[in-house]
Amino acid sequence: MAADKGTLEQLRIERPTEAAGEGAPRAALWAAAVVVVLGVAAAWWFLRPRPAEVRVAAVREETGGAAPGAVLNASGYVTARRQATVSAKVTGKVVEVMIEEGMAVRQGQELARLDSRNVAAQVALAEAQLEDARRALRETEVRLRQANLTRERQRRLHAQAVTSQADVDVADADADSLAAHLTVQRQDVAVAERQLAARRQDLDDTVVRAPFAGMVTTKDAQPGEMISPLSAGGGFTRTGVCTLVDMSSLEIDVDVGESFINRVRPGQHAEAVLDAYPDWRIPATVIAIVPTAERQKATVKVRLAFDQLDPRILPEEGVKVAFLGDEPAAGARSAPARTVRVPRAALRQDHGTTVVFVLRGDRVERRAVRVGTAPGDEAAVLSGLAAGDQVVVEGPPDLADGRQVKVR
Repeated sequence: MAADKGTLEQLRIERPTEAAGEGAPRAALWAAAVVVVLGVAAAWWFLRPRPAEVRVAAVREETGGAAPGAVLNASGYVTARRQATVSAKVTGKVVEVMIEEGMAVRQGQELARLDSRNVAAQVALAEAQLEDARRALRETEVRLRQANLTRERQRRLHAQAVTSQADVDVADADADSLAAHLTVQRQDVAVAERQLAARRQDLDDTVVRAPFAGMVTTKDAQPGEMISPLSAGGGFTRTGVCTLVDMSSLEIDVDVGESFINRVRPGQHAEAVLDAYPDWRIPATVIAIVPTAERQKATVKVRLAFDQLDPRILPEEGVKVAFLGDEPAAGARSAPARTVRVPRAALRQDHGTTVVFVLRGDRVERRAVRVGTAPGDEAAVLSGLAAGDQVVVEGPPDLADGRQVKVR
């Protein structure tokens, strides 16, 4: 056992104590370096400049503002001076409608047809009655010629003392009777002709024609429906085929307050702006001031004519009118005053200068602007901005040029 123990002791490997002492300081140095790096990274992470959260709004362009030289502004509608709900003169069933909305028609053009079979039969009967009256008239004319010949013969024979006065009187009576009967038959023919004309007019009335040239705005009847010029109960009878508007008679009707009607006069120049086309200024002229006031609204109606009509002008469109004072300089009536508007919250004061911050990518750009007057929560910007720019309306008070932002 002693020998074996000694042998095992000889096999033991001795580790130098110096090596163990050198590894500990190196590990401590690496750990300290890692802690320093992590600390610096954490400090940079928490102390780095963060993007400012902002809320932005788009700059919108406004055109059609107050016209140069305007003394009064009013609103109204485009109206047609010549407009009609086209109906038939007789009651009947519609068999054909030959128009559609938006179709241009000429005066006298056929718009619809009604069932005309009964009226056509009456026309045929009137034609037969007229022909019968004419035949009877021709027969009486022949008999009258014969009676006149007989009367002349009897008179010659009576002059030769061949026949008696009684025979002459009978011949005279026959001729006079036929002449009177002929007069009555001629009147019968005239009556029959008028009856035929009336029946033909009834037949013509089954065709609905355009009373004037214009544009069809509504189609109110369909084949198979009943139509009547008079309103019928129950809602099953139409009173019109279509609505026809003379587009050359379009004008403007506006209501002007009684307190301002003294600023308007016939022949005065004005500018109209359609709600559908706010960038389009249309020259107009006052036609007349209707000589009565609306008691409930305390307004007076004013009629204006367009100086030049355009296919874009449609009946019942909303329109704003600026009544002009002295005639503006040449070209002023056609040049719209263009401005842009921004929320007032976007305006900031910097040493007496009005500025806004415009979004450029993920950063803001400080920009000085010139501001005009405008009602409400918006401001009119005369220069410095363009339509479509995004401006900051809510953000930190220390927002500066070039700062990185994040849009909420």
